[in-house]
Amino acid sequence: MRSADFFSPLESMALRACGLIIFRRVTGAAASDIEFLLLQTSYGIHHWTPPKGHVDPGEDDMTTALRETEEEAGLQHNHFRIVDGFRKELNYNVNNKPKTVIYWLGELMDGSAQVKLSDEHQDYRWLRLQDACALVGYQDMQDTLKEAQHFLQGQTQP
Repeated sequence: MRSADFFSPLESMALRACGLIIFRRVTGAAASDIEFLLLQTSYGIHHWTPPKGHVDPGEDDMTTALRETEEEAGLQHNHFRIVDGFRKELNYNVNNKPKTVIYWLGELMDGSAQVKLSDEHQDYRWLRLQDACALVGYQDMQDTLKEAQHFLQGQTQP
């Protein structure tokens, strides 16, 4: 949790967002040879995060994650594959309101796919785990990236 703020369900509705932790294999070798895609916001404190966004009314979580990845990073579903078995839910407060963010893993399969940022972001980077953790700042996101790396190390390549 990022904040221990107490909230009342009657005072505010929980915010819900979904996204994909996009990664690519650098050499095609071991799972440790991967880089994570992080986007830098063009607002607020310009934090770094995987592509994610709020769930639209009537939209399911995975549809949101796919839509937001395309909107924020320009990566379409045919550029990557969803990795089975990994789903991470983060819960924290933003402006004294509870927020839930759900992430899945997406492996970039199309090496020619180019990241195209939306107006919501000003920069992007492909980073190995240690550098990605240093950039994201928030402990829960660092832990999520570490869990993703650990999960991938236990997987065999498709």
